Amino acid sequence: MKRLSQKEYFYVISKYNEPAISVKPGETVVFETADNSTNRIRRKEDVEVIPTIKYWNPLSGPILVEGAKPGDTLTVYINDIKPLFGQGWGCEEPAGISTVGDVHEGIYLVGETRPIVVHICPIENGVVKIPLKNGKQISVQSRPFIGTIGVATEIEAISALICGKFGGNMDCPDITKGNRLFLPVYTEGAFLHVGDVHALQGDGELGGPPVEIASECTLTIDVIKGKTVNWPRIESPEYIMTVGNSCPLDNSLRIANTEMLYLLRDEYGFDLEDAIYLSSTVFRIRVNGAINPGFSSVSVMFPKEYLPKS
Repeated sequence: MKRLSQKEYFYVISKYNEPAISVKPGETVVFETADNSTNRIRRKEDVEVIPTIKYWNPLSGPILVEGAKPGDTLTVYINDIKPLFGQGWGCEEPAGISTVGDVHEGIYLVGETRPIVVHICPIENGVVKIPLKNGKQISVQSRPFIGTIGVATEIEAISALICGKFGGNMDCPDITKGNRLFLPVYTEGAFLHVGDVHALQGDGELGGPPVEIASECTLTIDVIKGKTVNWPRIESPEYIMTVGNSCPLDNSLRIANTEMLYLLRDEYGFDLEDAIYLSSTVFRIRVNGAINPGFSSVSVMFPKEYLPKS
């Protein structure tokens, strides 16, 4: 097992970033990630730091995967995710879905100027304590996951705030312990980048940063040779999932739904008409990130209990 303590973070996903570590297929790596502010927000008073942060979502890695080539699939099994500190942070995002708009007055908070308020959330024994303005708090079971994870594309350097076929800033809560992520490989070595870990997030991340944490991630990285996926996929003990990352939100849903239909047909032997009907009867949908700059992420989920028994 290899261990990596990151000395330099990256704010773009790119094959031009110097690899931090090289692994063979099947190897496990333990490494640290900074929170989305590069660990600059530790107290409520650090709200003053926010306007000075030029780049968000620092990425650890990249990890060079030996033998990975275009046309392969990279698999990432999440063995564990632990917070590095006993707290996380979040805030209300002034540009969040709940705070902008020029229609449906009374639903959107139109015309209001609202300050940014930082919430420092203690994490104790796997429980996140969310402070409220009335002095009380809500205790919620932590479910840490990797918000930004992706591979380098053939040419571009892509912002850590963006998501697409390569993965990226999907903010998908199902990229969590016990699940496996599948990503297409575009360049030799794959160049896997990881960061933006959350201790907790509701569907859509509608109001801004939820509970951002620095973390220790333990990942097992492997390669499926000679076979690729068009868009990211996830497998959990209960579901197979396809992920669409695009704009607007309904386009992300169309991508994820189409990918699931083809997945059921091509890999599990379903008739396409049956798969389409099942999309109305047993498919589930999760909105992952809905306020990424110009991009959204949606997962379509199919219960594994309905897959053909081998």
